[in-house]
Amino acid sequence: MNFQVKIIHGPNLNLLGQREKSIYGDTQFEDYLQQLKAEFPQCDIDYFQSNSEGDIVSYIQNINPEKSGIIINPAAFTHTSIAVRDALLAVKIPCVEVHLSDIYQREKFRHHSYIKDICICSVFGQGMKGYAIALTRLTELLESFNS
Repeated sequence: MNFQVKIIHGPNLNLLGQREKSIYGDTQFEDYLQQLKAEFPQCDIDYFQSNSEGDIVSYIQNINPEKSGIIINPAAFTHTSIAVRDALLAVKIPCVEVHLSDIYQREKFRHHSYIKDICICSVFGQGMKGYAIALTRLTELLESFNS
């Protein structure tokens, strides 16, 4: 069974592989995305990144909920955006929160996530492999819904 999975990235994640490599690693997400697509052939994976909160909200609102799931790394919007939270609640699509770093081992202001409680799970501090963990969990859930 094929599933639509939308991977959504927030601000500054377009600079993965370039910025703060000690925290985020040296791999660009687009390169890793090819590995994910090969590892999860049952998923039609689309990737969206924006530095704009409104663009992320609009993207979420336009996702077709049928056989769909969301993996989101809202980046700084994790700690600030009620709008992203409300968009995720509105579409009622299973969602997994991912962060490359462990936000609980970083500055105190990063410890609060506005979306953690509305996601089916959260993956922190696993680097890029956090996306594979999230996809595994999401596909298990989608398979159980659609069987």
